[in-house]
Amino acid sequence: MAVADQPLKILIVDDDEDDFFITSDYIKSIPNKAFKVDWSYNYNDAISKLTSHQYDIYFVDYRLGIKTGMDLLTDAIASGCEAPIILLTGKGTQEIDVKAMESGAYDYLIKSELNTEKLERCIRYSLERASSIQALKANERKYRNMFEKSKDVVFLTTSDLKIVDINYAVTELLEYELEELLWIMVTDLFNNPKELVYFTKVLKELGEINDYEVDLLAKGGDVKTCIISASYEINNNGDKYVQGIIHDNTSRKRAEKSALQAEKLAATGRLVRTLAHEVRNPLNNINLSVEQLMEQDRGSDAQVYHEIIQRNGKRIGDIITELLNSSRVSSQIKIEPLSLQDVMDNAIAAAEDRLTLKKISLEKKYAATPAVSLLDEEKIRMALLNIIINAIEAMEEEKGRLEVMISSTDEEHVLEIKDNGCGISEENMQRLFEPYFTSKRNGMGLGLASTLNIIQSLNAHVDVKSELGKGTSFIIGFKKA
Repeated sequence: MAVADQPLKILIVDDDEDDFFITSDYIKSIPNKAFKVDWSYNYNDAISKLTSHQYDIYFVDYRLGIKTGMDLLTDAIASGCEAPIILLTGKGTQEIDVKAMESGAYDYLIKSELNTEKLERCIRYSLERASSIQALKANERKYRNMFEKSKDVVFLTTSDLKIVDINYAVTELLEYELEELLWIMVTDLFNNPKELVYFTKVLKELGEINDYEVDLLAKGGDVKTCIISASYEINNNGDKYVQGIIHDNTSRKRAEKSALQAEKLAATGRLVRTLAHEVRNPLNNINLSVEQLMEQDRGSDAQVYHEIIQRNGKRIGDIITELLNSSRVSSQIKIEPLSLQDVMDNAIAAAEDRLTLKKISLEKKYAATPAVSLLDEEKIRMALLNIIINAIEAMEEEKGRLEVMISSTDEEHVLEIKDNGCGISEENMQRLFEPYFTSKRNGMGLGLASTLNIIQSLNAHVDVKSELGKGTSFIIGFKKA
């Protein structure tokens, strides 16, 4: 593009020198403008100059020997020429006019009708149009760059929500290749039918939906909690389409869930310590008094009742001790670098008798490289043993299958303990780690609460997936040492 106060550089491509001089004279006669006009008379020289980006505008004759100006126009544009190209012809036809404009020519002029005024208008309009097109292309490149490099998933769909374009962020979030998602419904990725119905209803009625939280199903079966926004738009042809963005909210939801669970455990711990203090003092007095009475009434009929009181007093004391121990995990942690494979093997060994008695099959899939993390060996073994025992109790005898998998990502080591037991209901899943919540007849509801306390004290996190009648998976992420 010409620079202010610099001559406008023009190349005329014409195999007739006389026609070149005539066209050049017309151009140089344009008032209040400076021009530098060059000539090219054969195809090979012209294509070299058209792709050199040295000129601001090109006038190309339709007749160039064996090849035509249309061929030159097509080849130059294919080679990256963005400057305006005006096609010249000795005798015009509507067919050539239409074909020239469809091929990318900025204008089409008949040589016999050329004059200074017509060329001035043609040059001015072509340069203005080229400037607008280049600005549009620059914006398109900028937004395409933003589209491709965005860490959020950006998508475009037809009016009926079929994906026509989507960026590479989706490959990391949902593990699909781009080609697998083109022309499928974006709502096919929704994991919850109720969320699908609500999303489509609001989008259709209001024309947009903002910051709607949905669960999307990844190709590998993982469920990702995401925030989706979408809106109907209209393109230049008047056709409706949908543009939207998907933000991965899984980590934040996991952090919120962990913080809530930690707060519940902390509040429970405070309550337990208060109750233990208030109960133990009078309980000690009861125990001392019973011991004194047992000495005095030794051999009497009252001895039986004294023993009942003593046994139950001891049982209350043991319960208080267990409650206190379940709330003191974090203050007793002693960490050291340990291999998850070794820790898991020790936990499995502690449950070996239970596995054998119920004839549960065990399958281990360990990463070849030791997955080393900073752990408290005793505490993490206790936590993993709790999970294994719960899995064994949930499975049928002789039909149970326990899978233990250890793998590593760039950020962490991942341990998965999977069973094919009875599964956990959605209602119970919401309360799974709550202290004192249990579905077992004689359980206290402290096993998984203590497990969560241990895992969180080691700066790890746990996710649980379960389906009634199919089984449960505990997935624990440990930071790399």
